[in-house]
Amino acid sequence: MQLTEKHEKVLIILVALHSLGIAAAFFSGPHILVRFGGWERIEPVFFAYQAGAFHVALATAYLIEYFKYRGITVMLAAKSIAFVFLLVTPIFVDVPWAVPFSGVADGAMALTVWWVHRKVGAASAS
Repeated sequence: MQLTEKHEKVLIILVALHSLGIAAAFFSGPHILVRFGGWERIEPVFFAYQAGAFHVALATAYLIEYFKYRGITVMLAAKSIAFVFLLVTPIFVDVPWAVPFSGVADGAMALTVWWVHRKVGAASAS
């Protein structure tokens, strides 16, 4: 199967929807979300709402960059920084399972987006 721009567009939208889903969880049920992730509570709850707003900003940037410029630089930078941060943090601080799991997930998304973008670009150049 040859990857096309349509495949890439769907992938970018799915990654942005993932960020929006995380945002919705932080906005609508922060206490449930952090308990699920392995923490007992979040205080003050403002920081959960801030994390939600941050994920909305990221999703917006991903979509603007892709649909205006066909770029993925912001997504790759954000996901790569998250990957490193979330996998290095447990070396220094005791954190619940959700931290390294999220790091692996962000790294997988970055790698997949990079690979698909590369394949689509190579196919359109030939």
